[in-house]
Amino acid sequence: MMKRTAFQVGSRIRIASYNPFRGLTGTIRTVHEMPDLDEPFCFYLIALEGSYVKEAVWFQYEEVESVSAQEFDYVQNISIQAESKDV
Repeated sequence: MMKRTAFQVGSRIRIASYNPFRGLTGTIRTVHEMPDLDEPFCFYLIALEGSYVKEAVWFQYEEVESVSAQEFDYVQNISIQAESKDV
């Protein structure tokens, strides 16, 4: 029986763990589940936005949280406004 992952490929997420990428948003590119464990455990390959790292980065399932569509739109608008002020 295949366990259902918390997030699917294409899901919008935010990095919640304490690391240099904390607070960045991104999109899940790959989900790697660890089979046959008592508790669900997986890794996500995430394409980050606004990071100096251009390659996708792996994170454990507990290091990420969902970003709702409305919240994502708000963050995008703030970023666009900040960029336009810099010009």
